[in-house]
Amino acid sequence: MTSSVIATPGAVGTRRRASGIVRRQRVGWLFVTPFLVIFAAFLIFPLIYAFGMSLFSSTLATGTKFVGLANYLKAFTDPLFLGGLGRVALYAIVMIPAQLIVALVAALLLDNLATWLSKVSRLLIFAPYAIPVVVGSLMWSFLYSPRFGPAGTIFEVFGMEAPNFLSSDNIFFSLVNVVTWQWAGYYMIVIYAALRSIDPAIYEAARIDGANGWQIASRIKVPMISSSMVMVITFALIGTLQFFTEPTVLRSVASGALPADYTPNMYAFALAFSYSQFNYASTIAFSLAIVVFIGSFGFLFLTRKQNGLK
Repeated sequence: MTSSVIATPGAVGTRRRASGIVRRQRVGWLFVTPFLVIFAAFLIFPLIYAFGMSLFSSTLATGTKFVGLANYLKAFTDPLFLGGLGRVALYAIVMIPAQLIVALVAALLLDNLATWLSKVSRLLIFAPYAIPVVVGSLMWSFLYSPRFGPAGTIFEVFGMEAPNFLSSDNIFFSLVNVVTWQWAGYYMIVIYAALRSIDPAIYEAARIDGANGWQIASRIKVPMISSSMVMVITFALIGTLQFFTEPTVLRSVASGALPADYTPNMYAFALAFSYSQFNYASTIAFSLAIVVFIGSFGFLFLTRKQNGLK
């Protein structure tokens, strides 16, 4: 006796759909593979190599030897590294609120404009972010220069003596100004996009209930974009803790006010390329990454807990 299995149309259709899904997945991986190769070659493998270097110590007397986490214990007791962390923490306390206030006020003002002036203003406020950081820092180093900058002429018009913006007493706020000028426009765009996603009917209902412009902004707009504000603060926190380009560029004209170990990244750069301490420089870089991760994760955890999220 022989038996035969007759495939039903439903079973055939299921196999065809499964085969089609497999083919689409293969095509998807085919397109993603070049990115994964580049990502691994230029980010993953260098990170693994740098972390491996941080576990070794190399000196002329003893050569290269494995020290495990000894370099990390040294880093977190290094006064130069801890001093740099203290400075970037102070910058975060001052710079993040300054950027957030400027970006929020600009976004709220632009959200109320419905003319061509709104588009022009958005472009002008965003323009500093489009300028490369190095170019912007070089421009500000010229503006701050006591010999070549225009500050002296401007202050002379009002009969005052121009301060030295690159002195040890003023360099802190000079850098705050540079970074706020550079990044406030980017954060403004993020907040403005969040504001534009709010249903205008909510504003109309509030006006009918007697709310004025200030009440709408403070009690409706700002609370409804809280998630975007958290994202902006997180980006600003990560960027501030990794402070490097602006002080490095300004150091060429204000070396007395900006030592080589002014920030942790500058300290790691000096260790690697001025003193050839590549192993310890890798340790400093990964120690800073640990601090950045803990800081950003802690901030996100606190904000989610405050909002009642798990």
